[in-house]
Amino acid sequence: MNPVNSDPLDRFRYPVDEWALTESEFDAQSQGQSETMFAVGNGYLGMRGNAEEGYGGYSNGTFINGFHDTWAIRHAEEAYGFARVGQTIVNAPDAKLIRLYVDDEPFIIAEADCIRYERRLDFRTGVLWREIEWRAPSGKCVLIRSRRLASFTDRHLAVVEYEVTMLDANASVVISSQILNRQDWVDEFAAAAASEHPIDDPRRAATFSDRVLQPRFKTSHDSRYILGYRAANSGMTIAVGMEHRLETANEYREASEIDDDLAKHVYSIQAHSGVPIRLIKTIAYHTSQRVPTRGLADRCDRTLDRIAESPIEEVFERQREWLDEFWQRSDVEVKGQPEIQQAIRWNLYQLAQSTARTDGGGIAAKGVSGSGYGGHYFWDTEIYVLPFLTYTSPQVARNALRFRRGMLDAARDRARELNQRGALFPWRTINGLEAGAYYAAGTAQYHIDADISHALSQYVSATGDVDFLIAGEAIDILVETARMWADLGFWRGHVNRSFHIHGVTGPDEYTTVVNDNLFTNVMARANLRAAVRRLRKVEHEDPEAFARLSARLDLRDEEIVEWAAAGEAMHILFDEELGIHPQDSQFLEKELWDLENTPPSKHPLLLHYHPLVIYRFQVIKQADVVLALLLQGDEFTEEEKRRNFEYYDALTTGDSTLSASTQSIVAAEVGYRDLALEYFITALFVDLGDLHHNSADGVHVASTGGVWSALAFGFGGMRDYLGTFTFDPRLPDEWESLAFRVTILGARMHVAVNAAVITFTIETGESVEVYVREKRVLVTAGTPVTVALKDDAPVFEGAPTTSDIEGTLRADGSVITATIPTLDEHYLEEAIGFD
Repeated sequence: MNPVNSDPLDRFRYPVDEWALTESEFDAQSQGQSETMFAVGNGYLGMRGNAEEGYGGYSNGTFINGFHDTWAIRHAEEAYGFARVGQTIVNAPDAKLIRLYVDDEPFIIAEADCIRYERRLDFRTGVLWREIEWRAPSGKCVLIRSRRLASFTDRHLAVVEYEVTMLDANASVVISSQILNRQDWVDEFAAAAASEHPIDDPRRAATFSDRVLQPRFKTSHDSRYILGYRAANSGMTIAVGMEHRLETANEYREASEIDDDLAKHVYSIQAHSGVPIRLIKTIAYHTSQRVPTRGLADRCDRTLDRIAESPIEEVFERQREWLDEFWQRSDVEVKGQPEIQQAIRWNLYQLAQSTARTDGGGIAAKGVSGSGYGGHYFWDTEIYVLPFLTYTSPQVARNALRFRRGMLDAARDRARELNQRGALFPWRTINGLEAGAYYAAGTAQYHIDADISHALSQYVSATGDVDFLIAGEAIDILVETARMWADLGFWRGHVNRSFHIHGVTGPDEYTTVVNDNLFTNVMARANLRAAVRRLRKVEHEDPEAFARLSARLDLRDEEIVEWAAAGEAMHILFDEELGIHPQDSQFLEKELWDLENTPPSKHPLLLHYHPLVIYRFQVIKQADVVLALLLQGDEFTEEEKRRNFEYYDALTTGDSTLSASTQSIVAAEVGYRDLALEYFITALFVDLGDLHHNSADGVHVASTGGVWSALAFGFGGMRDYLGTFTFDPRLPDEWESLAFRVTILGARMHVAVNAAVITFTIETGESVEVYVREKRVLVTAGTPVTVALKDDAPVFEGAPTTSDIEGTLRADGSVITATIPTLDEHYLEEAIGFD
């Protein structure tokens, strides 16, 4: 996919607003994407942006982080060590549902005669707001207003406020507030998701064939209802409760109903023109690995009791206060670019909705906005999301790393299963077990060990939180991953010995099970070095703590010596003829895939070509070597970075949402400034523009994290190498200025960049030491520091292409060629019998 160089949004439907995403008209054909764009969540609880009335839609989804069921993975051909147990996030009982009837006619948004429609997700208040003027079939006009939030201050709480006013006539109004188990309920109004996306798209979640949520508890009292379930195979439990307050001067009566899969409270109102009907619905969700549903129901009662004690407006006020603090430490400002500013804040807000209240849980690839990728956690968290959290919300980053620490025993078991010492973290998982059925592009990505260690090292350098390493036993991650690398790799040579790692897959899933993958080797080296550095530091500064951890981990000094030697001798491939680092030992032996002449209809390649076809070419799904240039940039010269970027950028398809942000950062660093901006715009609008045609399945959370990195690391030029913080800005010519905040060693620093200067201001804390293009700068509280920027870096036009590579020589003297592995249509008709 080519990068996008302009705003792809329909600005009549989505007008520019720097602090909100507003929708001015309803479109039934794009409900899937809009449900994702207008989802509300807090990291624990997420509700898709479905209409409250609940009819139709793409996916009426409510998701609880980590709440899943399991199923047996059935391989076409079994082999030892394959993943055995699949895990898929469950569609939790839907409590946002409110049906509306006027004179017994239902309000169905896709069919309604709407005189006026507006929906707004407000980034400052954390509220999804909607206002519709509906002309009912009788001709009567009805004003419908709603507010919805998932609370950032109480992670178990959601609120839906629903208001109906007859505008020009009296009418009989019925409001039916419900909890519905959509996971197991056959909803005749639901649109089939498969009709919009290929059923075999591996990016979508697996589906269940049997009943998932087994009823265990139900109760109702007055206007409060609680349903409890146990997941059939995982044994996880969930309880959901709802309670109501109705405020109106109209006369009404109430009725109730409760069953295993449906609870509803029904208001029948004699509505008078101009007299509003306001329903306040408070909702509580509680889940557990082992607590019986009765216990979870008690927790729902306590949540609802607490909220009932005060006016509902206090919930909305606390939401606003929480977001005030979030934006104070996390906002990024680009002056004079309102479309870009709006999209930046939408992406940052999605990071809040995906991470804020995970509270020791994982961060899924789709957060809690959809079921894409089955609700699994990947390496995306550590490489793309953790940098944002580490430098803006360190406590949330700490919680995410605690979650990985909690998986360590399972990772040790997985390593033993694959005949390795140490620990091997699962490629994709919810419960800690490997759930990736396709090992070549899954389990073989051993680099996840180094990715987690990288995020841990980055967090400790940025926060100084050594207590988390030692008392929190996070250092165990460094030790066990170093053990794995030392055991997986092997030595070659007698005099100039080198350390090699074979049979792994790097980030690029279009090239699998290779030897000496550049990214893996570079990151494994950093992992080994980090383990040695941290252990030696503890040994020197706190011998007693070192003795305790050595006893706990059965750590021997000779191991540390071995890790140091392996790290320093790690084999890093380099091709003198091309002046680049080969992605792996055989990558350059392949011919190029002619991407310039591959039609857009054939992307992503994984949906149109067998993996074996793709694996035989130099073609890249997502940044691999280029990502290494970012994460371990101090290991490469400026010339190496430029040449590597030019070579590999030309081969990268853009089929992964993980690529554009990384390509933007490195393009900015090496001098491709226009291209850097194009890649940034691509990352910025991945979901807002549905650029990969699967935003309906949830927000691409890693890409939203990558947007922040592209701003701070790319255009802001920030780097953190072993606790040394440097800035070398690369501001786009079109931008007046860029401003962002980073928290370093407890001090929050405001960074403002324009074409001429960079200015640092301490907002909280005492001081921060940084370097601006090798010049040391000490920033202290109360004294902003401004450094002049001389713009003498090289600038390159255009973008690298495969034609730049085609015709060049390999080290063995052979010529590199480019082609597309496609037979002509006539041959296919003859050979396969196509009609």
